[in-house]
Amino acid sequence: MSDAHTYRTNVQWNSQRKGTLGSEGLPAFEVATPPEFPGGHAGIWSPEHLFVGSAEICLMTTFLAIAEKSRLEFVAYSSEAEGVLEKADGILQITRIIIYPKIVVTREEDTEKALKLIEKSEGYCFISNSMKTEVSIEPKIEVHKNS
Repeated sequence: MSDAHTYRTNVQWNSQRKGTLGSEGLPAFEVATPPEFPGGHAGIWSPEHLFVGSAEICLMTTFLAIAEKSRLEFVAYSSEAEGVLEKADGILQITRIIIYPKIVVTREEDTEKALKLIEKSEGYCFISNSMKTEVSIEPKIEVHKNS
């Protein structure tokens, strides 16, 4: 694997404050100014959502890779994330992102291992490492109960 990778996207303005985001070989989707801003649109992905989502997705994919290498057996991974957009130093910026991952393991003895691996994943998440935004996690580990 090379040490450098390039990712290209393209955006095409459609109308008002809406456009279409794409990348070669990937499905395109509509993007817009969020509804909290003048001329914004509800129900359409915004740069703010994508910024927060990038950190959340990176945590998941990093965890999946580390869990696989560490042979952690788990039955589910899900998360929610929230980003706070506010004025800081006189400009609007997303100042913090909190990710709430939930990992369901099959055995009680794997709860500590899962917690250590998600915390390790936070440190290796290159998207979060690339942001000046504070990114933190509040993990929840559960044991799957067989019925």
